Amino acid sequence: MAGSGGDTRVRDQEEQAMPFAAITYDIKAGYEKEISEIFGTFRRVGSPVVRDEAGGETARILSTAVFLRDATMVRLIEYEGDLDAVARHMARQPGVQEVERKLAPYLSRPRDTGTVEGFVATFRRSLLPCLAQMSVRDAS
Repeated sequence: MAGSGGDTRVRDQEEQAMPFAAITYDIKAGYEKEISEIFGTFRRVGSPVVRDEAGGETARILSTAVFLRDATMVRLIEYEGDLDAVARHMARQPGVQEVERKLAPYLSRPRDTGTVEGFVATFRRSLLPCLAQMSVRDAS
């Protein structure tokens, strides 16, 4: 990992034309059914638009997906704009808070997501670097 840790990775991803963020969760193996049920009742965010304190748009969450195999779960987020703002926005969402609480018994490594600051720090630590991304939107 180059530079000053999580902040560098976030900046690198923001420079991508079509940003994706992948967040890892260390899960206890054998609980796929229970974890699937948690996400089956997930409450979506009220709006995909992320705003700053002044009400200006800083980011948009375009899509999300969750993948699970054995002891690894990955949440994929496609977004536009400021990834730190996306993380802060997600930290405040009741549905995200509920999922984090429900996942806690199935985590092999606890996540400090009870506060906005803890959520953002955990988000940064869990962020996988994007090695490549391609889309038909990139074709000329």
